[in-house]
Amino acid sequence: MAPTTAPAKKHQKRWREIASDRLLGELPYKVETNHRGQIVLSPHRFSHSQLQRAIQKKLDEVLSGGEVFPECPITTERGVRPADVAWASADRVAEMEETGDPPTLAPEICIEVMPESNDWEEREEKRALYLKAGAEEVWVADEEGNVRFFADEELEESLVAEGFPSEL
Repeated sequence: MAPTTAPAKKHQKRWREIASDRLLGELPYKVETNHRGQIVLSPHRFSHSQLQRAIQKKLDEVLSGGEVFPECPITTERGVRPADVAWASADRVAEMEETGDPPTLAPEICIEVMPESNDWEEREEKRALYLKAGAEEVWVADEEGNVRFFADEELEESLVAEGFPSEL
């Protein structure tokens, strides 16, 4: 289990402040924080939501014994980063709950839906943060439905969700 460090507690506290702000909850943006606790907003397109839903449905088809989470907030050493879609086993969910809200332990699978216009530096940073927080795999899906699977290096297919397609 990922330890809940002093910086993580600070990020969790800041996230709870943000989450209690009803105005922020009504914004049509993905909300996350950076390493300074500043709010970072990312607008989404309808196609983004459609792909998130397609990933959720496919995860439900190929995996059992766990839960799919949309916009799952994860406290990392550089702020709270919500994965667009995540999957966690029942055991992992229980472990995550023990680390506080939002959890400092990542689900086994964290998925980012990113347009090709996003640079690889941002993708690599999120991938590293999720892996360091305990994710077994991080997937990156582009808005055309192409999925790439990563652990310590790029994989040809998911080892956690066997049978998950690389194209949706």
